[in-house]
Amino acid sequence: MTMLKTMALFVVTAVAEILGCYLTYLWLRQGKSIVLLVPAALSLAGFAWLLTFHPTAAGRTYAAYGGVYVSAGIGWLWLVEKQAPTPRDLFGVAICLAGMLVIGTGTPPTAPDDLDPPFPALEEPRKP
Repeated sequence: MTMLKTMALFVVTAVAEILGCYLTYLWLRQGKSIVLLVPAALSLAGFAWLLTFHPTAAGRTYAAYGGVYVSAGIGWLWLVEKQAPTPRDLFGVAICLAGMLVIGTGTPPTAPDDLDPPFPALEEPRKP
């Protein structure tokens, strides 16, 4: 999957998740109609379904997706909730996107022996 398609999939996935959560928020915190839970549930089900299309291991996908989710959340704040992002918000988005790029552009391991142990120092015998 190309990087552009992957990014588009991340954005659509993030919007589905945020929409489902926001509709639930409107019902719980803003006193809106309980009927909002129907599209909220459908949106969250769509979010879970969209996650199955991501191209790599679930943990790596979720880690990279996190950067897009944070960005989409700040975009939602601005476009839907009409609150302008602060410089700190934008700086946080930049950090998250940089982290996502580091994770997303890394080469996934191809064989079990390519995996780095999670705690290499613990793999070696301790020296007195």
